Amino acid sequence: MPDTTAATLTKPNRIDRDTAGVYVIAATPFTDDGALDLASTDRMVDFYLESGVNGMTILGIMGEAPKLSSDESRSLARRILDRIDGRIPIIVGVSAAGIDPMVALTREVMDAGAAGVMVAPLQGLAPEDKVEGYFNQVARALGPDVPICLQDYPQTTNVRMSVESILKLTKAHRQIVMLKHEEWPGLGKLSRVRAETGTGDMPRLSILTGNSALFLPEEMRRGADGAMTGFAYPEMMVEVVALAAKGENDRAEDIFDAYLPLVRYEQQAGLGLAIRKETLRRRGAMASAKLRAPGPVMSKADHDDLTRLMARLEKRLKELA
Repeated sequence: MPDTTAATLTKPNRIDRDTAGVYVIAATPFTDDGALDLASTDRMVDFYLESGVNGMTILGIMGEAPKLSSDESRSLARRILDRIDGRIPIIVGVSAAGIDPMVALTREVMDAGAAGVMVAPLQGLAPEDKVEGYFNQVARALGPDVPICLQDYPQTTNVRMSVESILKLTKAHRQIVMLKHEEWPGLGKLSRVRAETGTGDMPRLSILTGNSALFLPEEMRRGADGAMTGFAYPEMMVEVVALAAKGENDRAEDIFDAYLPLVRYEQQAGLGLAIRKETLRRRGAMASAKLRAPGPVMSKADHDDLTRLMARLEKRLKELA
């Protein structure tokens, strides 16, 4: 029988080893009373599309996926996939405590038109051979026709993955096509993964980076293919990635520097998501900045800081125009 796996993995709107650009991690809109807000979900999708992103990632950590029921996760994914209607690729976070629910969600979203799935290691999993064993099991369970983005986010998962493990998994499983690189500090790791993939018998690996885009210019110079994070001004990431891809690094950094105070402010541990959702609300992307409990609430001083930073950004952008 002919091997159709490669054709399946590279069909339109599927992520692959050359995927590049900005895949914004979408927030999950709630009403003020904490219910899933599907009307705001449509607004948010339109907002992201208008910003020029190349793709979206949904049901991630920033999307408060652990606070959603399985029915809510499916409802949100279907709503977004329907709204996008194939215009850009959608990656769905399917990480779960068990393999069976991961497989069930993966099958549903892939049948609905998802471009691939993102999987993080189980919380605190160690030593490293168990991490490798876990992803071997995941890859077999999801099957060879489902493109996988490997999420490396030790600040949240408390799991350290070495470059050697990433390379081993990339070589062993053709469906592992992308690395969501979010270790901090991690520029050296990124450089190694880029240098040691796509050579000889080691397949290339698409690398998209996170950490609220805090190191985006440096990451692009180190060989990243783009960004996968949820900064509330995705148009900045789109412009910086496009400029860096053309080698216009000085202009890319000028643009980035204008947004840096807000990037930094959003990066605050604990409070960052509340700031991001409030910024998205102010920009018209959703009706409410509600976070589901447990979650922080911005103080008046926090709101005042954000107001000032957004005003300063508008002034700086006019100067750069």
